[in-house]
Parts: sequence; C-alpha cells; structure tokens
Amino acid sequence: MGRYLGPLTKISRRLGVFVGGDIDSFQKRNFPPGQHGRTQGRKKLSDYGMRLQEKQKLKFLYGGLREGQFRRYFEEAAKTAGNTGVVLLQLLERRLDNVVYRLGFATTRRQARQLVKHDHFLVNGQKVDIPSYRVDAGDVIEVRDKSRNLAILKENLEKKDPRSVPNWLKLDRENMRGKVVEIPQEIELEIPVKVQYIIEFYSM
Repeated sequence: MGRYLGPLTKISRRLGVFVGGDIDSFQKRNFPPGQHGRTQGRKKLSDYGMRLQEKQKLKFLYGGLREGQFRRYFEEAAKTAGNTGVVLLQLLERRLDNVVYRLGFATTRRQARQLVKHDHFLVNGQKVDIPSYRVDAGDVIEVRDKSRNLAILKENLEKKDPRSVPNWLKLDRENMRGKVVEIPQEIELEIPVKVQYIIEFYSM
C-alpha cells in the first residue's frame, strides 16, 4: 500500500483526534466524514477496531507512513532490548523529517518531509534528502547555505516557541541549526495514543 496523500483533515475526523490537516475545519466538523457522519456519530469499535485505530493514529500523526514501513519500525522495536512501545516511539522520533519538524523548521511533518526531499538540509555537514534517515545523539542538522533565505524556513522559525522544542534537541535559531543532544527517553505526543494497543494489534 502506498503512502496516503489525501487530506489529513478527513483522516482526523475519521479518527476523532487531530493528526493533521486544517485544525479549524476539524474543530468545526469534529464528526466522521460521509453523508451520515453527523447523524450517526461514532460507532462502538470492536477490540480489533480499537487496536487498529490506535495504529492509524500513530501512522498518520507521523505524516501518513506506509503500512509496510510502519510495520518494519514495529518489528525492529520488538527485536530491540527494552520496552517495545518506547523503542517504537524512539525510532519514529529519530526520523529526519520528524526532527526537522520538532526543531521548528517546518509546521507539519508532511511539510518537513518535502523540505528534506528538496535538499534543504545537511546532517553533520553532508546533504541528506531521505526523510526516514535516522539521526543519532550528537548529530547536527542545519539548513544548507543556499536555502537560508527561503521565506518559509524563516517564517516557521520565527513562529516557533523555543520552549516547545523537546529537551533531547537543541535549537540554534540564529544559525538555523539544531543538535540531537541525546536519544529521546520521554516522548510527548500531540495526541493520546495507546501504544500498548499497537503492540497487541501486531500480536493478534
């Protein structure tokens, strides 16, 4: 299955939580999409449906990852020592597009993915245009010289509240640079996700 490229607002309405899209539209129409979405409301989910929904929340929160790609993250997490749920979130957080988003160079993970793919960033001085590239502690992510005058990057950084940058990252706004201080340990997601349900989903 390919990556979902449709409107994320529709997905947000289907899941009942904001995973992306137009926040104003989501708040005004916070009911399932479709002809009968407003009148029928949200149906009670089966055990399988609840676990599937939590998986979908996390997939779309990180920009709409492909199912095969998301499953590989889970399988790697399951094979790694430690809590599978924590490791899964760590793998997702260490994606380059997510780090670009967390540092404030982009306002959404989808936008961050496009900026990375369009060659606007360096990692440790080397051009990296792979959104799924995995950063490590000590890595330095910075905007390429030729991209420093891009209005969208400047505007995004100006809007970013430095206090919202997670403590495992360090932002140097003036030099349009960020550093991975450490591997994230405590990860705060923008929406509530029952990660244990995702583990159970792949174990069913």
